[in-house]
Amino acid sequence: MSAPRQSSGVRRAPGSPLVLVLGIGVLAAGGLVAIGLARSKPGPPVPAAKEPAASAAASAFEPTRPNPGPPPGSAPEGMVWIPGGEFSMGSDAASESLCGMPGTTRDALPVHRVAVESFWMDATEVTNEQFEKFVKATGYVTVAERAPTKEEFPTAPPENLVAGSTVYTPTPGPVPLNNYFQWWNYVHGANWRHPTGPDSNLEGREKYPVVQIAYPDAEAYARWAGKRLPTEAEWEFAARGGLSGQLYAWGQELQPGGRFVANIYQGRFPQQGGDRAEDGFAGIAPVAQYSPNGYGLYDMAGNVWEWCSDWYRPDYYATLMMDGGVARNPQGPSVPYDPAEPNEKKRVHRGGSFLCTDQYCTRYMVGTRGKGEVSTGSNHLGFRCVKPR
Repeated sequence: MSAPRQSSGVRRAPGSPLVLVLGIGVLAAGGLVAIGLARSKPGPPVPAAKEPAASAAASAFEPTRPNPGPPPGSAPEGMVWIPGGEFSMGSDAASESLCGMPGTTRDALPVHRVAVESFWMDATEVTNEQFEKFVKATGYVTVAERAPTKEEFPTAPPENLVAGSTVYTPTPGPVPLNNYFQWWNYVHGANWRHPTGPDSNLEGREKYPVVQIAYPDAEAYARWAGKRLPTEAEWEFAARGGLSGQLYAWGQELQPGGRFVANIYQGRFPQQGGDRAEDGFAGIAPVAQYSPNGYGLYDMAGNVWEWCSDWYRPDYYATLMMDGGVARNPQGPSVPYDPAEPNEKKRVHRGGSFLCTDQYCTRYMVGTRGKGEVSTGSNHLGFRCVKPR
């Protein structure tokens, strides 16, 4: 699941007291919801988008056709070659039955043909030690580290002008899964250095993916590194690793050979101690703990969600399909729109996280989508970068 950063979340209302406002940043109805702090002002109303009908998923998956030719020289440090090519993008409606909550594949329909150019991609999510090098070199301060100001919120009491971010907080016992405020909280002092709050730190976690990263933070790192964030189409082409129509980045079975090959949630969600860690980890894991996919990429499912550069709209795939033919290097819609929160500006999340579970969110399935308000981070959201050839 993403959080109302996977979808938006707790946002600050400009010109009014700093308060928590419902910000669903959910992965559709069954997605990971992140409750975040959004600084952006609500945009102008956007015409309502039509939800793609389930019947639109009738398009069959066709073989992936990678571009020919070898990589153009040696790989940049920590990156692998993605050949690009033509593939079938999206998720089959039949996958809906694999999740206990409805809506997992609704915005990933219809399956459609896409072509992308070749590129380099980070083999892993950006780690804490990599992000720290960026911060030391530039002095960059992330969104979660910036306290709201009196100028932004002139009527807010001083005690509310405290920096922080969204943190997953397990419940003492079982709860209905119809109210994510039960397990997501805005925590003062939570940021990339303190992922779950001021009592946490990065000691011994240098190789873990950096989290509590808002979209501008990921963009800033990418620019510094001479890279950029992937488009959603590039991300999915890479995640599929040359396979076509498979449920997961590694194939059709969740547990090939009876073992888990990604860091997801097994057990009773979202209660304390509920994750049985059958995949080897309860909570976030260091990068590259499982075998890579066919292109040499690690953790393209589970562990932490990853930002993509595309604006989010649930009807975008239907729009591409109506255009006909093969969509070449799609960059996403020109205007964001989420019917659940029409005034929030969201971008796409991909890959799922250590909190994704078949009870609530199976968005570790390779063709499914997440979404998040751009200024909201959480402790299960990170990123990786790409670089043109």
